Amino acid sequence: MRWIIFMLLLFINSMEMLTQTRWKKSGTARCGLLSRLVSTGLFENCTGCILCTEDNGCVACQQRLFLLIWRKGIRQYGACVHTCPPGYFGVRGQEVNRCTKCTSPSCESCFSKDFCMKCKERFYLHKGKCLSTCPPSTTAQPSTRECQETCELGPWSEWSTCTNKGRTCGCKWGLETRVRDVLGSPKEEEEEAAAGCPGLLESRKCRMRKHCPGEKTETRRRVKKAKKQKEKEKKKQREKEKKADVQAGT
Repeated sequence: MRWIIFMLLLFINSMEMLTQTRWKKSGTARCGLLSRLVSTGLFENCTGCILCTEDNGCVACQQRLFLLIWRKGIRQYGACVHTCPPGYFGVRGQEVNRCTKCTSPSCESCFSKDFCMKCKERFYLHKGKCLSTCPPSTTAQPSTRECQETCELGPWSEWSTCTNKGRTCGCKWGLETRVRDVLGSPKEEEEEAAAGCPGLLESRKCRMRKHCPGEKTETRRRVKKAKKQKEKEKKKQREKEKKADVQAGT
């Protein structure tokens, strides 16, 4: 019985040594492949690569890393990176995180395939696209490489009616406003152009009519009616007192 247990332990130990030898050989092969890729300047090291092939480089990455795949001639190579390089954007998936190439070759970084966030040199960003020249009604900004809306403003409108919470009378003070439009912008782009242009609306304090039309007459009528009612009540009170004096004298 002891002899059987001894042989079983010896077999398990041999299998572990064989497995370690295979991993070492696999690691040597990966390092040899990466050395060749480093010599071609494709990427720096094999950090984060779980599975490699001699011909295509990394095909699987550690968690939270992105798999970057590119072509050189007819061959395809892969590498694991923390952040995607210019011209690519990261897409996280359940099985693998990939670096996906931007559709436009003039796009340096993008939010999605067709929406650029930054353009390469000699191109300008406008509404998610990289253009060689900025469209009309925009101005090229070399510092940011963006097309900025040109604010060509029209004349001011007349001041609006002085209001306070929707009322045009009955308060001492209110506000009046005036506006102006952006010239040269199509109707469908008018709101976007207005968003980038300051000074399209002005407001100022204004004096309102304290009493609304007819309000003063109505107030006088109510005061007069209340006064008559009060006099009437006083007259009744005097008559009661006079009647009480007559009864007391008899």
